[in-house]
Amino acid sequence: MIKEKIRNIAIIAHVDHGKTTLVDQLLSQSGIYRENEKVTERVMDSNDLEKERGITILAKNTSISYEGYKINIIDTPGHADFGGEVERIMKMVDGVVLVVDAFEGCMPQTKFVLKKALEQNLVPILVVNKIDRENARVEGVVDEVLDLFIDLGANEDQIEFPVIYASGLRGIAGETIDSVGEDIVPLFNTIIKHIPCPSGELEAPLQMQVTLLDYSDYLGRIGIGVIKRGTIKNGTMASIMKRDGKVETLRISKLYGFEGLKRVEIQEASVGEIVAVSGMGDLNVGETVCSPECVEALDFIKIDEPTLQMSFIVNNSPFAGKEGDPITARKLGARLMKEMETDVSLKVSETDRPEIFLVAGRGELHLSILIENMRREGYEFQVSKPQVIFKKLDGVKMEPFENLTIDVPEEYLGTVMEKIGIRKGELVNMNNINGEVRVEYSIPARGLVGFRNEFLTDTRGYGILNHSFDEYKPYKGEITSRRNGVLIAFETGTASNYGLVAAEERGTLFISAGTDVYEGMVVGENSREQDMEVNICKHKNLTNMRTSGKDDTVKLKAPRILSLEEAISYAGDDEYLEVTPESIRLRKKYLDKSERVREAKSAKLMA
Repeated sequence: MIKEKIRNIAIIAHVDHGKTTLVDQLLSQSGIYRENEKVTERVMDSNDLEKERGITILAKNTSISYEGYKINIIDTPGHADFGGEVERIMKMVDGVVLVVDAFEGCMPQTKFVLKKALEQNLVPILVVNKIDRENARVEGVVDEVLDLFIDLGANEDQIEFPVIYASGLRGIAGETIDSVGEDIVPLFNTIIKHIPCPSGELEAPLQMQVTLLDYSDYLGRIGIGVIKRGTIKNGTMASIMKRDGKVETLRISKLYGFEGLKRVEIQEASVGEIVAVSGMGDLNVGETVCSPECVEALDFIKIDEPTLQMSFIVNNSPFAGKEGDPITARKLGARLMKEMETDVSLKVSETDRPEIFLVAGRGELHLSILIENMRREGYEFQVSKPQVIFKKLDGVKMEPFENLTIDVPEEYLGTVMEKIGIRKGELVNMNNINGEVRVEYSIPARGLVGFRNEFLTDTRGYGILNHSFDEYKPYKGEITSRRNGVLIAFETGTASNYGLVAAEERGTLFISAGTDVYEGMVVGENSREQDMEVNICKHKNLTNMRTSGKDDTVKLKAPRILSLEEAISYAGDDEYLEVTPESIRLRKKYLDKSERVREAKSAKLMA
């Protein structure tokens, strides 16, 4: 394929603005599917968690042919926690299709992904999506995007971006609102016309940077990237410039190109083509595959640092090994190190205790996805409450700040602003859009830990909260995040209806009758600030006396079952979250009450 007939683009946007649906339509209308082929919605979201949650977690590439052109499309995540996927993708493409919702307009992640694209001097195309949405404000959104380009320092060429108006769900697009037709062809034509073909010398020695990784039980690790220079051939020798500066020379055992959603074995490829190679040993993201005669590394991909960390701990609860594979420190460490090889935003480090590993990521969702994947693989382990990562700069304590955008009905605005004020948030902007108020804040990242669930409760589910990393700023001081005390199981056993009725008077339960519990396990939230031990395993003493009571008719309220994300957010500083393939349990770090009292006294003396 000659490079003049190749276009490499990334689809970027804020979460839920319609990237993956738009890619569905590009694939469908390019004719890659057979007439009788059954195609699922959001076909690019192939991961189980992606399908369940309706979000893109991993960047994925596909290739379509249109009027003799080969268009390589990379669908990227829209959530701020997976920004590392977006950053490295920018090295693979020559242009971006920025998708913006015709009602919501520019959101925090819109700014983040566009900033990364402009930094790489990529050519942008704006797609105003969901133009058929109720209350769509198409022209206003275009003006917002233009202002954002100017704020981010776009050059004159970038500011002259073409605009396409589309409905990804209906598969229609047009260069003006009035010209929107019955298909998405105007977007194809705009991509071919405005996105440049890849640059690079065809006759020069091979140079390709590994941007994505895949794995096959038969082929081992597979590196995916774009050829920056020269030609790559199947079965030939190639050198890898490793991150530590070492060079390995190995034979390419398999070479693949992309056609639609399929990986197709090919014999050679040249500048501008996106390929997958196997047989190159332990390839890692950012490393360069090059000609043995000319070993030159491309610049390593710069990835923003993680801002949140939590401890992953070998499970030592009384129920360890009952619901999953008994896991050793070595096995836990190996699994976490393996994740770090494919997730460039993740950092794993050992601690002075061999059973505890410190895992740093971009946010609560980023870390919770890792936890969910591990429990589905059969692992059981414990994690601590997430903590932000502080830095020292010229002797000043610095902490990560987030850009926070909230859309909320007017009646809940006062409560939300009060809660954000307590968490040290500073108001940046406020707008009223058709009865919905949009407020923007700069807030310390630690102020957002555990805030989402409280926010949804305060707004009765009507509020929408989005945030993305801004920068490190001076430490803002202590944040008082009041949380009620918890109800703690007094002994190991099975929760009884009789015991739970008594405990329910003290607060809100997290478990139902028949649940196995152990001493020190958190079983509910106290209505007061203090923690309280409750005997939920006790049974009513049987006697020969008939009572006039109504014990048989007493019914418990439905317990508040915490999801994984809710449990991570809820956990206190003195608690762990036990995660198994079957259960999620909150527990105290010290299960024995006397140990907890002793540790609390020690902490007070230290303070």
